[in-house]
Amino acid sequence: MGTNHAFIKTVLSIAVPVALQCMLQSSFSIIDQIMIGQLGSVSIAAVGLAGKFSSIYQVVVSAIAVVAGIMIAQYMGKGEQAQVDRSLSVNLAAAILLALGFTAACLGVPGHIMSIYTEDAAMCAVAASYLRLIAFTFLPMAGAILLSTMLRCMERASLPLYASIVAAIVNTGLNYVLIFGKLGFAPMGVDGAAIATVMAQLANFLLILGAFLMSYRKTGGSFHFSLSLGAEGYRQYIWMLLPILVTEFMWSLGENVYASIYGHMGTIACAAMTLTNPIQGLMIGALSGLSQAAGILIGKSLGKRDYDEAYGNAKKLVWYGLRGAILLSALLIAAKSFYVDIYAVEDVTKKIASDILLAFALVAPIKVLNMILGGGIVRSGGKTKLIMWIDLMGTWIFGVPLGYLSAFVLNLPIPYVYFILSLEEAVRLLVTVIVFKKKIWMQSL
Repeated sequence: MGTNHAFIKTVLSIAVPVALQCMLQSSFSIIDQIMIGQLGSVSIAAVGLAGKFSSIYQVVVSAIAVVAGIMIAQYMGKGEQAQVDRSLSVNLAAAILLALGFTAACLGVPGHIMSIYTEDAAMCAVAASYLRLIAFTFLPMAGAILLSTMLRCMERASLPLYASIVAAIVNTGLNYVLIFGKLGFAPMGVDGAAIATVMAQLANFLLILGAFLMSYRKTGGSFHFSLSLGAEGYRQYIWMLLPILVTEFMWSLGENVYASIYGHMGTIACAAMTLTNPIQGLMIGALSGLSQAAGILIGKSLGKRDYDEAYGNAKKLVWYGLRGAILLSALLIAAKSFYVDIYAVEDVTKKIASDILLAFALVAPIKVLNMILGGGIVRSGGKTKLIMWIDLMGTWIFGVPLGYLSAFVLNLPIPYVYFILSLEEAVRLLVTVIVFKKKIWMQSL
């Protein structure tokens, strides 16, 4: 009983701050969208499409953070501090290079990028302007995500949460001032929202950097930046990183194909889907902490070669996630009408958004299980190639074809399109459960 209590306490110490941070960021998006929503459907749809492209970067840099988490957790389990520092250093360098590449693309050809998503000239112009500005969030975001991963592995997950709270306040205040033109500023509309996001991300990074340096001082040590993993270390690193990069990039590309499908179904349909994004993020974020906790705690057990403990704790985390997801789905079904009514958009947009939220509530438990099992537990052993093949199969063999079939062949309304293409989550879950039960994912680096 005492051991189980200690496990739950450790899970909560990681999962709750991460969940609150993700929920805060999603509620942050809700505030953004309420404010931008006052500008009309074109503006909110444009911001949603630009956000889809920037999400490719977020997903890929988060993939680097996943590898960092696997390496750091396992080396912490082994008690090898020098390897912990090297793991953070190498992944931080990779994230910075990625950020520079995406920044260059968004500054150089934003109009060409957004023309992939929509043929609406007005929407494309607004989206390109927004994308050009939020490109400046990529570098601080890279630093914040990697340093947050390190702090969570050190079981100091509350520190990135505090930084996010401050960033949320900065973003909300600047949104109000810059979008609508308060305190002597001229109204900047969508561009004002982008500038507010840049300033908030910069504040978030600086606070997390300070927390990181402070945490190292409290341990009596100091961080040593080093890229010296050695030939064998880099070989192992690359074989872990490449499958995750491929997985997350192709998954994100698939999500962008979905966004393109919605965008070509019309401005109203695209705006309705955009309205649902923050609440989807809020609900997934509420349980994302379990995925992070799974990766860290199971990784440490694998690092110690305690495989029985790793498997037993993994099963507990899966059940925690399933119960939480079912509860949140029920709450969403009850509250979806109240949520869409806060937006100043057409009634038809509200109705479509409400129907999409119902579809999301039905598939959310499956999404959460995939996140915990595939994104946290199975990856913690370093066999990232398994998840790569499972995710590629789900997205590209099932999800994308089902999306095109339902939208452009069957000509179904967008809520049905969303639900049908989301059935690929069930396929991925089935295969992942088989892999989990066979225990072929359990290994020590």
